[in-house]
Amino acid sequence: MGNGAKAAQKRERNAAKAGATAKSQTKTNQAAMNIICLTCRQTFLLTTRAPALEEHAQNKHGKSMAECFPGAK
Repeated sequence: MGNGAKAAQKRERNAAKAGATAKSQTKTNQAAMNIICLTCRQTFLLTTRAPALEEHAQNKHGKSMAECFPGAK
């Protein structure tokens, strides 16, 4: 048995073990988008930090973070 046959057998075994394919995070990420700019309605992930929200408010709208994101800390 050559190395090529061993590699093929190993790929077959690993494919059988793996079974399922990789899962997508798209649905999870969409559910986590719960910070919404009240001016433009753009959504941000829950983990978005205040400096990024402040930057959005200043650069896009010329407003303060409190005006665009009243519930954000």
